[in-house]
Order: sequence, then C-alpha cells, then structure tokens
Amino acid sequence: MNIAPVFGFYKSKGISFDKNNRSSAVVAFGAKLVPPAEQFNELRVFYHHIYEYKKGLRSLVLTTEKSYNKPFIEDRLKREKIPYVINKVSEKAINVFFGNKDCIRIVKTFDKRLDKITPEQDFMLGIMLGYDKILQCKRYFVMQNKFLKKALDKAKSR
Repeated sequence: MNIAPVFGFYKSKGISFDKNNRSSAVVAFGAKLVPPAEQFNELRVFYHHIYEYKKGLRSLVLTTEKSYNKPFIEDRLKREKIPYVINKVSEKAINVFFGNKDCIRIVKTFDKRLDKITPEQDFMLGIMLGYDKILQCKRYFVMQNKFLKKALDKAKSR
C-alpha cells in the first residue's frame, strides 16, 4: 500500500515528519487530524470552547493558541462547520475567533492586531464575546479618552 501521497498532503498542511516518514501527529484517515497526547492537552480549552459554542453558551469565542496547533484547529472547525478566522499574533501564537457567522464577518473587518482596533471596535468585540456590558461601557470611555488624547498630541506635534 502506497501512502506517500497522504504524507505529501499533510506536509503541505504544515505537519512535520521525521526521517522515517512518521508524522508528529497521528493521522487518521477520513480527513481527520488527531493531535498527539501532549498537543491534545494543550487544546483542551479550545475543545471546551467548541462545546460551549455548540451548547449556545457563546456566540463568539476568542482563544490564543500555539501556532503549531493551527492544522488541528482548522481541521476541527471545518469538520464542525463552524465559521472562524485565524490571525497571527507572533511566530509562536495565533488568535482564533470562531462562532456565529455574522460575528465572524464583523471580526474580519477589524485590524488583525487587537492592540490597533478602535475603541468602538473593542466595545463591539467585548460585547460579542459576552463580557459584562457595564464594564465594557466603562472600558470604552477609558479607551476613547486615550484615543482622543493620542490624536490631539499627534495633531499638536505637526
């Protein structure tokens, strides 16, 4: 039985192989990726978020995960038919948003770097993630004041 094309497919998905063509992941046929036990443990919170989303407890989820888990995360979200967007935070980390398709459409309009979003976008994101509405209002006012101060300082320096 020739399984080289299967390995080639998974190599293209970013899954590494050792010199004996053994994957760092357990590859289950049927297009399902199963992470090794250590990675599975790293993804427990991610899996729990999926459970909460499917039970209706959350309409949008944001989780920061290790970059090398991206193939497993994408595979699972695709299999579950859950809308998602993944943004690179650094070489080692990714932000994974998933949930309601309309929430994902809104998230896609934001800057990929969360420290660059506007106070209004931050407010919307917090509400969609289910944060306390009153605390989000207070956070909005603080961020808006900082945003305005920064804009004034920039204008004065010209």
